[in-house]
Amino acid sequence: MFDGLRLAHWQADPRPDGILVLTLNRADQNVNALSRAVLDELEAMVERIALEPPKGVVIISGKAAGFIPGADIKGFEDIAAKGQTEAWIRHGQLVFQKLAELRCPTVAAIHGHCMGGGTEISLACRYRVASRDEKTRIGLPEIKLGIYPGWGGSVRAPRLVGAPAAMDLMLTGRSLSASAAKAMGLVDKVVEPALLLDEAVKLAQRGAKRPFKQRFLAWATNTGPARAILAPQMRKQVARKARKEHYPAPYALIDTWRRSGGLGVHAALKAEAKSVVKLAGTPTAHNLVRVFFLMDRLKSLGGKDHGIQKVHVIGAGVMGGDIAAWCALRGFEVTLQDREMKYVQPALDRAAKLFERKVKDEGKRKATSERLKADIEGAGVAQADLVIEAIFENLEAKQALFAKVEETLKPGALLVSNTSSIPLEQLREGRKDPSRFAGLHYFNPVALMPLVEIVQHDAMAEDTQRRLAAFCRAIDKLPVPVAGTPGFLVNRILAPYMQEAIIAFSEGIPGPVIDKAALKFGMPMGPIELVDTVGLDVAASVGKIMADFHGQALPDAFKVEEGKRGKKDGQGLYKWEDGKPVKAPVPADYTAPDDLEDRLILPLLNEAVSCLHDGVVADADLLDAGVIFGTGFAPFRGGPIQHIRAVGAAKLKARLQELAAKHGDRFTPRPGWDSLAD
Repeated sequence: MFDGLRLAHWQADPRPDGILVLTLNRADQNVNALSRAVLDELEAMVERIALEPPKGVVIISGKAAGFIPGADIKGFEDIAAKGQTEAWIRHGQLVFQKLAELRCPTVAAIHGHCMGGGTEISLACRYRVASRDEKTRIGLPEIKLGIYPGWGGSVRAPRLVGAPAAMDLMLTGRSLSASAAKAMGLVDKVVEPALLLDEAVKLAQRGAKRPFKQRFLAWATNTGPARAILAPQMRKQVARKARKEHYPAPYALIDTWRRSGGLGVHAALKAEAKSVVKLAGTPTAHNLVRVFFLMDRLKSLGGKDHGIQKVHVIGAGVMGGDIAAWCALRGFEVTLQDREMKYVQPALDRAAKLFERKVKDEGKRKATSERLKADIEGAGVAQADLVIEAIFENLEAKQALFAKVEETLKPGALLVSNTSSIPLEQLREGRKDPSRFAGLHYFNPVALMPLVEIVQHDAMAEDTQRRLAAFCRAIDKLPVPVAGTPGFLVNRILAPYMQEAIIAFSEGIPGPVIDKAALKFGMPMGPIELVDTVGLDVAASVGKIMADFHGQALPDAFKVEEGKRGKKDGQGLYKWEDGKPVKAPVPADYTAPDDLEDRLILPLLNEAVSCLHDGVVADADLLDAGVIFGTGFAPFRGGPIQHIRAVGAAKLKARLQELAAKHGDRFTPRPGWDSLAD
């Protein structure tokens, strides 16, 4: 059948029972990312199959890592640079449509990751079978890159599983387990990994009938009247989380789906391609792809070899307890130390809730819980490969603790501090082996914040940074190496942003107005709500450190009253009820100052420029990555430095000078702006 066809990435194996197995094993990568060459070979095979159809076709992966993670994004960047985006998208659609139109049954056999283009190729098959394995995840995450499925996924998914389920999958970009995909109707069967190929062959031979309810929903939710009713509801839900001017893709997806009611597949595919091509050219898409590559860079910093099996955490407060729980969740043996059991028990209780949310299998949850042990006496130090200090922010207390730990710390073990602001040059003084001492700064809440700062000092070994970066990856965190100056990277950049918000609040500008201005720019949370969440006491402490560092006085607005520190006390700049801020309504006739957004955002950008100039991070990309993943800074803007370059450094510097003349020296441009302007 395939005589004369040269295949580098695919293997075609006809079986005696008449089923043809197509195995994708991309030759030049360790994952099956879909490249032009991969699609070209598939197209050539499908065209031959169409001429002489077998009894069935099974598509399976030859990679142990998984099925198909999606399109080759690096390759897509090259295609976009050449202005070939539309041709690339239409080509992928064409290949998958030829697969969908084969006259024989087709089955996608899914094990491991199946994302984006991988899910779209499975949707072009008649049936899908997935392995019952925790590594199997199926999704359509293109929305996270500022586009949406463009190889037929946005056309086929709603017609297969119904519009509400399909649109939710695409609009959130979330991934599904095999069982969740089966419940939705995205896959027809779930089997043990060892039986995947056998069951795929059976599906090709016998087929599968979908439940009536699934078939009915697939039809009913895609009719013209249903689209007219559902589309406005979907837009309303999206609007709660994303503004159209910031993230146009969700709105374009909904609108294209709504307008495609009654269209045949070919017309619907054409509408999909037109919309996705337009989105791919937006600044949002370019910046979100940039964020993807920034994440990739952070993941690659340390490799896999960290040499850490046992972790000892000292300090069972919110940060220390949650760090310990997260490490145990990710497979490490962890001992957690504090002065008395009454301080450790709340951390263990929080850990139990985390494990209940994250580990559904009871047996595995029990094993996870057993990896985390209370250790009042600190016996775990002697066995630990990594000791993490997470006590309160006091230099003398930390120094005394380190000296005690070093009495039993084994050779080769790493000692790190979770300090959020104390310079590492001060903390490393007196260390027996400063080369294996570092900062490892996590962010609160540990379970949600992806970034960890690896804080360096001049006596730290390069291998220590590498091992810590590898450890961060092992616990699913993104490491960014930073200099050990006050505030490091993230807190140093956030401090002036929160400071200006507090000053504006003290001037009588309502909190909700301040928060709204930041949200309009694209920040994930308003600064007044952020200050209350972090705690006014913490904000004042970091603010004092940064004010001293810059030779300034801490503004009078930083007043911390007992019992009014923010969310933890139920009262701060806002009142808090059930963990949520109660924001007083703003008078209808109130008008926000014209310069409010600039007052909030430009100090943050000013400090980012200063950090880059001072060498807090190695380069602008690492700075952007750290601020995006550490603060949630508007991802669609690509990071502070990327945003400065897009708007114009000279323009923003001039605006800072205007603000300095009006509001004070705190807005004076810091060194570094002119190099960005060049």
